[in-house]
Amino acid sequence: MDEFDIDVLADPALDEPVLVEGLPGVGHVGKLAAEHLLEELDSELVRRVYSTHFPPQVSVEDGRTQLACAEFHAVTPEEGRDMLVLTGDHQAQDNEGHYGLTTTFLDIGADFGVEEVYALGGVPTGELVEEYDVLGATTTDDFGDRLTEAGVEFREDEPAGGIVGVSGLLLGLSERRDTPAACLMGETSGYLVDPKSAQAVLEILQEVVGFEVEYESLEERADEMEEVVRKIQQMEEQNAPSPADEDLRYIG
Repeated sequence: MDEFDIDVLADPALDEPVLVEGLPGVGHVGKLAAEHLLEELDSELVRRVYSTHFPPQVSVEDGRTQLACAEFHAVTPEEGRDMLVLTGDHQAQDNEGHYGLTTTFLDIGADFGVEEVYALGGVPTGELVEEYDVLGATTTDDFGDRLTEAGVEFREDEPAGGIVGVSGLLLGLSERRDTPAACLMGETSGYLVDPKSAQAVLEILQEVVGFEVEYESLEERADEMEEVVRKIQQMEEQNAPSPADEDLRYIG
């Protein structure tokens, strides 16, 4: 197998499409958001990308295997712009792979005439989140103005340490191609899969791109995660030392 292999599965014509990336990351925010788009809107699998930089494994579903890969789906909603949605279960395992895969992804986007790039992800807060803000980063001031109007926050020196992986490189390499790009990052604790953060990011993307989706299934998953959090908090409270125990430890 070559370092980067592309399977061509379909070649639909897309009208001024945007590229939407949702690969695994903090809180699985971007992946959840992208998968929800594909569940709610009509889509067609158009490309699979294989690489020796992905983990050496296959996924198994109902006894059938699938070599690790990334997938592109063409989405043509009744309202809003056409989309080329990038999903997958893995990112590259090394720096060279991140650069090579991101370049390959952008080349595929260019083949479909992509005019803008949106990377979706999460930004960790280190604590449970009550109000889900969406932070942004862009390659152009005009793009930033549009996202600000849609409710995206741009904070000085955040996210700390920058944006890593495919999401970060999509912005950096898109800028070198003069393709406007932005990263939408939902606040999340960083400890658990976060459907609420994914919904917050999707609501911004929906405002900017113009599609219409329902959020019932994401809300159901959010309720399930809240129940998990509640049980964890109960266990922590039950295992917390009493004041007497703390006094004894201090004296001892």
